[in-house]
Amino acid sequence: MIRFSLCCDKDHAFDGWFRNGDDFDAQKKRGLVSCPVCQSVKVEKALMAPSVSTGRKRETMALAMGEEQRKALAKLKAMAEEARKNADYVGDKFAEEARRIHFGEVEPRGIYGEATTEEARGLLDDGVDFVPLPAFPDDTN
Repeated sequence: MIRFSLCCDKDHAFDGWFRNGDDFDAQKKRGLVSCPVCQSVKVEKALMAPSVSTGRKRETMALAMGEEQRKALAKLKAMAEEARKNADYVGDKFAEEARRIHFGEVEPRGIYGEATTEEARGLLDDGVDFVPLPAFPDDTN
């Protein structure tokens, strides 16, 4: 199960639990996802911060890895590498370039780079599809 932070067209924020991202998309398409406050079915995923415990301050997050975790991490790294492989790195111009592609100002192509939380929210507001890529300690562009 995955929890998404959701927001309706009237800016009511709420959470929803789904099996996966495709399940959310299918339910939304069928009009099954609605705002609990106003019942609007114009619902979008909102940016959400990772769930981090703040009970004790830690310098780093850690994962004690067994064999299954090592395999999962290797798959995740491979997926991120594959996503970047045929995409152009645009650095901190990601939001600007993603918008230009979305609005047809330039030829569509795969891109990756960095965006601030504010820029990412703006992209969501503009209806631009994007997915955060995980960064790993040994990643370089």
